[in-house]
Amino acid sequence: MKVVSTAKLKTEIKERLITTFEHIKFCFFKNINDAIDDLVDSDILITYGEDLTGEIIEKMKNLQWIMVISAGVDRLPFEAIKEKKILVTNARGIHKIPMAEYTMAMILQVVKQTRRLLESEQKRNWDRRIQMTELHGKTLGILGAGAIGKEIATFAKVFQMKTVGLNSSGKPVESFDQMVTMKNIDELLSKSDFVVSVLPSTPRTDGLIDKGFFDRMLPHAVFMNIGRGKTVVEKDLLEALREQKIAHAVLDVFEREPLPSDHPFWKMDNVTVTPHISGISPQYQFRAIEIFEKNLQAYLKGSEDFCNVIDVTKGY
Repeated sequence: MKVVSTAKLKTEIKERLITTFEHIKFCFFKNINDAIDDLVDSDILITYGEDLTGEIIEKMKNLQWIMVISAGVDRLPFEAIKEKKILVTNARGIHKIPMAEYTMAMILQVVKQTRRLLESEQKRNWDRRIQMTELHGKTLGILGAGAIGKEIATFAKVFQMKTVGLNSSGKPVESFDQMVTMKNIDELLSKSDFVVSVLPSTPRTDGLIDKGFFDRMLPHAVFMNIGRGKTVVEKDLLEALREQKIAHAVLDVFEREPLPSDHPFWKMDNVTVTPHISGISPQYQFRAIEIFEKNLQAYLKGSEDFCNVIDVTKGY
């Protein structure tokens, strides 16, 4: 059996895989272009999923399984994957801790006015007129109640916040006080002081967060997007911010990345821009490979008890 990795893995991880699975041939590369010759007869591919094409998959005659060591799979060539009936798994959930920490850090930045405090400090200005508020008793609406959304809700509970979540079923989820679906999303938008989106990019979610969405938010509310840029209609968000339909936006993902230097978001006082960094952690690869190792053990036993299986028909 041959496993090819086109993701640049840490030396410690490569050594662990070779030692743990002695009977498997591992080939490690820094990118997919360097791996072309070895991909042809590989059984399993480890990838970030961003450079894999249908043409490459067509050449991989033995490929049975693709492990994407990222949560996002929207760039995968699903038509080619479906045609060859290839198993796809991802690293969904490994971002939950850093992204929950990021969310709370950004919320605190807004309510505790840390940007203005730092500006005052740099100017040596003793300004006690800066207005702060509390998180206690505030409501956090979370679009997407999977591993990341649930972790955010758990963190919010530490601050004694109320939590309302959006999922496809409306069924109860731990750490959420209330769950809604798209049919009754007004119940979330009409009461949330903060709305954070962790939605993936799919045909159902792309462009979902639009003018009508922002029109239904509270005027003092803060919108955050740490999911995927395509889910938000940016021109509608710009309008909502300029017309003060919402108070502030914290954005880590965008329709186009890197965000162009002349984009209006950079110059707006009521927007916080970060460079798609909310999920970054030194533990990232270790957590992703733990999922791969667990699935590889199942694969070797002939079991179908895999975690994080992607529905290639739906694309998530």
